[in-house]
Amino acid sequence: MTLTPLQTRIVRQIVAYIRREQLPRGAHLIESSLAQVLNASRTPVKAALRYLTEKGMLNYHRNRGFYLERHADELSQLVTELAASSEEPLYQKIVDMRLARLLPAQFSEVELMRECQVSRAVLRNVLTRIQQEGWLEFRTGQGWRTTPIIDSVAAYEESFTYRLLIEPASLLSPQFHIEPQILNACRKQQEAILNGGYRTMTPHEMFDANTHFHETLLACSGNRFAHASLQRINQLRRLVEYRQSSLGFHPKRLEQITEHLTIIDALQRGEMATAADRMRKHLEKARHDKVSIDLFR
Repeated sequence: MTLTPLQTRIVRQIVAYIRREQLPRGAHLIESSLAQVLNASRTPVKAALRYLTEKGMLNYHRNRGFYLERHADELSQLVTELAASSEEPLYQKIVDMRLARLLPAQFSEVELMRECQVSRAVLRNVLTRIQQEGWLEFRTGQGWRTTPIIDSVAAYEESFTYRLLIEPASLLSPQFHIEPQILNACRKQQEAILNGGYRTMTPHEMFDANTHFHETLLACSGNRFAHASLQRINQLRRLVEYRQSSLGFHPKRLEQITEHLTIIDALQRGEMATAADRMRKHLEKARHDKVSIDLFR
């Protein structure tokens, strides 16, 4: 079964969702629910589920739907296959070009085909994937254009400074409210990573798990503007976070997961001031550990 770029992205997102949620074998995957979680229409979701059924990851029961054939922990081989696709090296090359400011602000597909020595079909798939991630855009009659990202030490530093202003404060907001089941789901995800899940997670999955934790808490602040601003910052910092992951696994990442869990502990006890203080320290430590000129060389 040949997938379109959109369907390929949905496949990746479904696998990441299953692993993040640690779904057990036999879990029922409902098209409409997945479409809502992934912010996609049901048509590409259904195509992705059929593809994963062909791969042996799902079972399809007529009139009942799709069921997980393997536990989330057993999907590492499929993740490896998806990451090793023919498009992945090209994607990483364009990431490196963008971070090194070697990608023109505006370019045509023909120009990039020559530069990267690839076919139009492969390049178009990768560019479409990047467009969906938000750091390239296509304009009819003008070709492809880059959009702003965090591509300097100063910008990376400023992103943490802004997050230090809004994230701890959101936990102290009178409107802050988080349902126990949402907090329990956050704990489950973070513990799964800490207890060995990180060994088989791709940089994309690690990034998504991290942003999911922070965005979930801010979404409960009652301030839609603060939540939207964090989503935008996470979109802008995606590439620099991928670059950090490409440098190899660092034990400090597990420290960050542990810090997430201490924030969850405080929230479950209703100690909002403690949770806000731990969030502030967590972000300050992340700024100290992550911001480096080497990332942009």
